[in-house]
Amino acid sequence: MDLCIKDAHIVTGKSDGMYIGTGCIGINEGRIAYIGTAEVEADMTIDAKSMIAMPGLFNAHTHTSMILMRNYVADKSLEDWLAKSIFPIEDKLTAEYIKNASILAAGEMIKGGTVGFLDMYYHVDETAQTALETGMKANISLGILTSGEDGQDYEKAKAQSQRFHRKYNGSGEGNIRTSLEVHSVYLYDEEGLRHSADFAGNNGLMVHAHLHETRTEVENSVKNYGMRPIEVFENCGLLDVPVTAAHCVHMNDNDLAIAKERSVRPVHCPSSNLFLASGFARITRMQELGIPIALGTDGAASNNDLDMFGEMHLAGLIHKGNSGDATVVNASSVIRMATKSGARAMGFNDSGTLEVGMDADIILVDTTELHNTPMLDPVNALIYSAKASDVDTVIVRGKILMKGRELKTIDEEKARYNVNKCIEKLY
Repeated sequence: MDLCIKDAHIVTGKSDGMYIGTGCIGINEGRIAYIGTAEVEADMTIDAKSMIAMPGLFNAHTHTSMILMRNYVADKSLEDWLAKSIFPIEDKLTAEYIKNASILAAGEMIKGGTVGFLDMYYHVDETAQTALETGMKANISLGILTSGEDGQDYEKAKAQSQRFHRKYNGSGEGNIRTSLEVHSVYLYDEEGLRHSADFAGNNGLMVHAHLHETRTEVENSVKNYGMRPIEVFENCGLLDVPVTAAHCVHMNDNDLAIAKERSVRPVHCPSSNLFLASGFARITRMQELGIPIALGTDGAASNNDLDMFGEMHLAGLIHKGNSGDATVVNASSVIRMATKSGARAMGFNDSGTLEVGMDADIILVDTTELHNTPMLDPVNALIYSAKASDVDTVIVRGKILMKGRELKTIDEEKARYNVNKCIEKLY
């Protein structure tokens, strides 16, 4: 074996056998080759006593470089927040800003146990390069309307977008995937939506979108199209390809029926939905319908961090309080949202669980801090007491990206310095 993790509390992320006790994980050529009680011989051994080994976390909806707007503006509705505060700053962003921000964001995510992220933002080549350099898994979204400066010249925009997808989709030995950004029904008109559906189908791309985030979005969609957002997507052909849809807050029974029938994958972003007062997604109903739900942070401008442990904690609590039922959205289901469901929502089918043959995307969570003591149930501990700062080690496809809280592929001080220099010029 290349690597052995011994004496860990193993949380597999699987529906059957979520926690299988203390044991050893053997990794060879980037994949999990052994899980059991015996210690295996390996070139390197990590003693994981008092640690939980679990699948790495997948942040299935974010705008990583929005860390540049972290703590900038708060206490506003989504529409006001975007139009008056966020869009004016975004007009100033350059490739240099995005590159530096994406590196710092990658460091923050790795330190919090995130091994992969689904990103939608500007200057996408910079974010893709950051993922390659840091060793993370990523799915980077680029739409035909955000591909360049050609405005509504769809053929030129499609050509520009296609170059990006051909360059990066499958790069990094498969660590990098690409998807088609279709931001929302309020930033795309019908022609743009139909062109996007055609482009996704012809290029074998999944779609990454915002859907049903606010009541205003739904009301304006009905006003402008005579249909609700998911109905607009269906009418324009966008549901003929795989769709990962962020938020999905204001969905009625018919919306959910469409999502179920067309295999739309909702991404629950509880912190952002609370921060912007968007509301409470119908997660319990989605679970009843068997709709697989992923988990995301959204951008740090509306969160204000990229902490997936924080999202898991909120997801495990708010639906209990909102429904009055303490049994809903249990700890095991939340772990699956952040691991297996997130990986699938990003197109990574060989990750998200700890089992032989899967990619070795593994994190080790230290349970010795006071807030985790006593650690009577590892599954409950991960959702209700563990914090991002408890993550000790992060491994992606067998490569160690962090050990003992030390980042191995990012210069943390340099990343912080570069972002602060960008902020001096940006504001």
